[in-house]
Amino acid sequence: MRAAIPGRHHKFLGRIISKFLKCRRGNIAMMFALMAPMFVGGLGMGVETALWYVDQRNMQNASDAAAVAAGGDGTAANYANVADAVAAKYGFTNGVNGVTVTTSNTASCPAGGSTCYSVAITMKQPLYLLPVVGFSGNTTLNGQAAQTLQAAATASADGVLHQYCLLTLSTGNSSFDTNGAPSANLGSCSVMSNGGATCHGHNLGAQYGDAAKTNSGCGVNEMSNVPAVQDPYAHFASNIPSNPCSSYANENGHGTGAAQQWSGTVTLPANTVICGDLQLTGNVTINAPAGATIVIENGQFDSGNYTVQTASGSTATVVFSGTNSGNYTRGLTGSGTFNIQAPTSGNWSGVAVYEDPNVTSGFDVTYTGNSPTWDITGLVYMPNANVTFKGAVNKSSNGASCFVLVSYTLLVSGTANILENGGCAAAGLNMPSNLVAGRGLLVN
Repeated sequence: MRAAIPGRHHKFLGRIISKFLKCRRGNIAMMFALMAPMFVGGLGMGVETALWYVDQRNMQNASDAAAVAAGGDGTAANYANVADAVAAKYGFTNGVNGVTVTTSNTASCPAGGSTCYSVAITMKQPLYLLPVVGFSGNTTLNGQAAQTLQAAATASADGVLHQYCLLTLSTGNSSFDTNGAPSANLGSCSVMSNGGATCHGHNLGAQYGDAAKTNSGCGVNEMSNVPAVQDPYAHFASNIPSNPCSSYANENGHGTGAAQQWSGTVTLPANTVICGDLQLTGNVTINAPAGATIVIENGQFDSGNYTVQTASGSTATVVFSGTNSGNYTRGLTGSGTFNIQAPTSGNWSGVAVYEDPNVTSGFDVTYTGNSPTWDITGLVYMPNANVTFKGAVNKSSNGASCFVLVSYTLLVSGTANILENGGCAAAGLNMPSNLVAGRGLLVN
């Protein structure tokens, strides 16, 4: 047997290696196998990051639109629902497919304050190709690796200020109603209910009809679900002097003392307290150049068939107060006329008639326009009264055109009319007002 020759084996092995290196089929297959993960990873990064960009842009558009819509709605009860609905139209439904929509109406505003509306949208984006190169995202969706995408926007409530000449404080569904009022004309007025409002057959001609609950037919421009108005005049109660009365001359005791009956010209100091009913026995002119506060404790101001009028240059505020014990009837009564101008400055600025909010009974009233007639400049505040309002209210002889009525509930009936109402600033009265959303304004 012949021995192997080492040189021949080396030459043979060299020829095999040379042929292998010259064969492109094997090289390409091996190179592809070695480089495939890099190709897949690169493709994943390109495709999936492009999808992220598209989704991020859509999310930002959705959050912008939702924030503007929430600011435009501006209501505490409904703004979040409005934002969710708008986001859903862009394909981002809260709680579906890893989407979360978070809305706030107390967001910080760039100009200061915390009254802006913010909408933040987060979404879990599933990962398909990037895990091949070791990127597993920062969360999971249905057990699959995912990446969280986020977008946010902030809008202000670019609201419209509504000022009201009629405001009801009750939060019930029947806070503000009408009953057969086809001839009512509140064209110089807007109305607000802290509860519901229902106007049958006629919108009252009021410029705006707003309600914290549902408004059905009140106002030329009617709105529901607006923010409730906080009682703007309750703080005036701190101006009422302490009650000095130990007894009261009531309905069956008119005229038991000289202080209980007025006629002619009556000159009044800053504060006058009447214990029980006050009755006119003739026409009365109130002389009070510095302004007078007439406090009637547990009683009525009975005009009889006469007129009480503030003299030119004089003003007065009539306050009804007293105790919650006993069955007392309070308020303006009689068949005469109350021609009263409220003070234009000072502690009772703009207030013509004020019922103590701490006294809760005896205030219900039906105003018919002539029993008695109200010719009043200023505020009539009846926070615990159920008021039926029909007939006309005119301004006082010497005051500006300004009349505001605040009551617990209000039923408008017949030919209710408020004649002119553009002079409340001149009358010294800050009218009840509300910032009602008109449209949202994107701020961030």
